Amino acid sequence: MTMLLTGSGVSKGVGIGPVHLFEHGRDEVAHYKIDAMQMRAEIARFNKAHKSAVAHLKNVRKLIPKDAGEEIAAFIDSHLLMMADVPFKQAPIQIIEEQLCNAEWALDIQKKKLVQVFDAMQDSYLKTRRNDVEHIIHLIQQALQKDKLVDSKQSHAEQAKQLKGYIIVSDDLAPADTIMFEHCKIGGFVTEYGGTNSHTAILARSLGIPAIVAVPNVRNLLSEDEMVIVDGDTGTLVANADKQMIASYRKKIKAEKTHQKQLAVLKNKPTRSRDGVDIKLMTNIELNEEVRAFKYSGAEGVGLYRTEFLYVDGYNKVNEEDHFAAYKKILRATDNKPVTIRTLDLGAEKEFDPDYEGPLAPNPALGLRAIRRSLKSPEIFLQQLRAILRASVYGEARILIPMLTSLNELEQIMELYKTARKQLKEQKKRFKSNIKIGGMIEVPATALAADAFARRLDFLSIGTNDLIQYALAIDRIDEEVNYLYNPLHPGVLNMISIVLEAGRRLNVPVAMCGEMAGDSRYTTLLLAMGLREFSVHPNNLLEIKQIIMDSDIGKLQRKYQRMKTHSDMDRIAEFCS
Repeated sequence: MTMLLTGSGVSKGVGIGPVHLFEHGRDEVAHYKIDAMQMRAEIARFNKAHKSAVAHLKNVRKLIPKDAGEEIAAFIDSHLLMMADVPFKQAPIQIIEEQLCNAEWALDIQKKKLVQVFDAMQDSYLKTRRNDVEHIIHLIQQALQKDKLVDSKQSHAEQAKQLKGYIIVSDDLAPADTIMFEHCKIGGFVTEYGGTNSHTAILARSLGIPAIVAVPNVRNLLSEDEMVIVDGDTGTLVANADKQMIASYRKKIKAEKTHQKQLAVLKNKPTRSRDGVDIKLMTNIELNEEVRAFKYSGAEGVGLYRTEFLYVDGYNKVNEEDHFAAYKKILRATDNKPVTIRTLDLGAEKEFDPDYEGPLAPNPALGLRAIRRSLKSPEIFLQQLRAILRASVYGEARILIPMLTSLNELEQIMELYKTARKQLKEQKKRFKSNIKIGGMIEVPATALAADAFARRLDFLSIGTNDLIQYALAIDRIDEEVNYLYNPLHPGVLNMISIVLEAGRRLNVPVAMCGEMAGDSRYTTLLLAMGLREFSVHPNNLLEIKQIIMDSDIGKLQRKYQRMKTHSDMDRIAEFCS
C-alpha cells in the first residue's frame, strides 16, 4: 500500500531512489563526575577532540569542487569560525573546572544554554541558528568517542561509489554531511528535524538537491534500500509507490528539467510585460552564501539583505569591522547592482547577549525590536551605519529601516545618520555621500500614513509577513490561529493599495520584499494593483519573471478595477487564479 508522509519542502525538485538510513546522531552521551585530580586530563581530552573535529571540517572543505563557488565553502567556514571562537571553546573548559564533570556533559550544558538563547528569539531565521550549535557540539562529542567520528576522506571515497541516486533519510544533517553526500550524487534527502532557514536547507537549495525536513519518525517508518519518491515542491515523501505513480513522477522530473531550461533563457532578458511595462526584479538574501543563486537568477539587485546573521556566527559582540567586511563582500560580489541593506531587526537584549539576565519583553513581537532596539542602543546603530557608509564605496549600497512606526523615529534616524557621516569625515574614512535611505512598511499605521513617510524617504518596501500578521492580529506560526493568515484579506489589500498609491503620487519607488512577492499565485494581482518592484528569493525569481513577461498589465488593471469594488475574498482569489 502506498504511504504518504509530509514535511516541509525546503529545496525544490523530485528525487526517486532507494533509501539509505543515516544517523547524524542525537543520542544521549555519558554524564559523570570527575575528581579534581582528573580535571587536567579531561580538559586535555576535550582539547584533543576539538582539534580532531576541526580537522574533520577542514577535510570536508577540501571535498568542495573548485567550480562550486566560494559561498558553498562558506557554510563550512562559518562552522570553523565558530569552533575558533575563544568564548565558545573556553565555555566547556570552564564548566569542567567549575562542575568537575566529563567533557561530554560540559558540552551538553553549554549546548542547553545556547539553545535556550536561540529558542527565546522571535526571528524565525535566527531561531534556526541553534542547529549550527547542535551540529558543532555533536561533532566534538563524536570526536570524544573516537570511533564515531568517521574520517571524511575515507567515507567520501567509499560512499561515492555506493550512494549515487540514493535518498538519504536521517534524523538530521549538518552542512558538512550535506556536502559529502552531494559528492555522491544523491537523489535527495529527508530529515526528521530541521527548518526552512537552516544552513543545511539553504545549502540544499544552492546545490539543487531535492529536500524535505521535519518529517516525524521517518527513519523508523522506512527500510534500507526501500524505493521512495521525494517531492521537494510539495514536501511529500512517497513510499511503496506503484509503477503508475513512479512513471508520473519521472514525467514530472523530465518536464521540470525542460521548464528550468526555458526559464534559464529568460535570465538576461529585460523584465517587461507584453504591453511594454518594465518591472524591477530583485532578490532577498539571508547570507553572503546565497550570492551564487543571486547571480544565476539574473536579478537587478538585492532588495533585502538581512544583517542579523552577523550577531550569531561569531557569538561575540559584533564590531564595526565585522559589519564592514560583510557589506564590502556582498557589494563587491553583486557587480555594482544595488544592495539594500536592512539595519538590525532583532528583539530584546537576550538576542544580543547570551549572558543577559534581565527581564524579557512580555510580547517581543510588539516590543523593543528592529529600529526601536537600534534607537535604544544608538552606539550599536551608529556602528552599523558607519560600516554601511564605508562599504558603499565598493558598490551601490542602500539603507532600509525595519518596522518604522513614527515620524519622530525617522527624525532620530536621520540625526544619527548625520552623526555617522560626521564621525567618518573626522576619521578621514571614505564613503559615498548619496546613499538612498528607505523604510519598511510593516506596521498597519505606517501603511495608512504612507504619504508622510514617502515624502521623507527615498524608497519604501512593503514587508508583507509582519504587515499581514499585525493587520489580522494573528501569529502565523501559531497552529491554533494560522488559518486566519490570508494575504488576500480585503483589509490587507487595501493597505497595500494605499502604500502603492502614495509611492505613485509622490514618485517614490515602492518594492515588496515579503513572501507574498515571491508567491507566483499573487503576481498578476500585485501587477494589477500597481506594484512595479518585486524582491523575492533567488529560486523563485525566474518563475515570477515568466509570469510578468506573459502578462498584459493594462488588461489586468482593468479587470482588477471592475473587481476591487467587491470585498469578497473568494472573488479576489478567483482573480489570482
